[in-house]
Amino acid sequence: VSAARGPAIRPPGPRGATMRPMRAVVFDWDGTIADTLPLMYAATDEVVAGFGLRLTWEEYCRLWTPDWRRLYRLVGLPPELIEEAGRRWWAIYRGRDEAELLPGAAEALQRLRDAGYPLALVTAGHRDNVGSQLRRHGLEALLPVRVHGDDLPEAKPSPAPLLRAIRELGLGPTAAGTAYVGDAFDDMRMARAAGAHAVGI
Repeated sequence: VSAARGPAIRPPGPRGATMRPMRAVVFDWDGTIADTLPLMYAATDEVVAGFGLRLTWEEYCRLWTPDWRRLYRLVGLPPELIEEAGRRWWAIYRGRDEAELLPGAAEALQRLRDAGYPLALVTAGHRDNVGSQLRRHGLEALLPVRVHGDDLPEAKPSPAPLLRAIRELGLGPTAAGTAYVGDAFDDMRMARAAGAHAVGI
């Protein structure tokens, strides 16, 4: 991502293509800023084991989606048990209190803020869960605009959560000229649907 007053970043590639200057940068949380996926897997594995199913780490990584109901369907849980699985998951998930940030994440956010970029967060995580992690790691001021998974009826890969964050940043009704950074296919699908530049990590 490059500032209008500075040089564009040239990503590796045969032609040294450059990104246009971005108006804002919006981030996913789980697996992008916070190293929560191992803790999320541990809770999911315990839940599905309680229903007589097995889920390896490799399977979890292959199937993972921010849509937790869809994840349980992919694992093979009967539809009538999915809501109960969700309740059990929140009761045992330890990421709120134990998850650390991915290396360099806080420093990257600070550099972007220092360069003048408006920053925001769009996550499938619930407000109380992600909010407590933001406070614990001191990132609230760096991500003042936040859209959580329980804020809207629409979820990733719908563009609605990202477009709401763009509006709350005061950048108008479209995501053109903004970047969304995430680690899941649905993150990239949301960014593309909203018209943002999709940055996968």
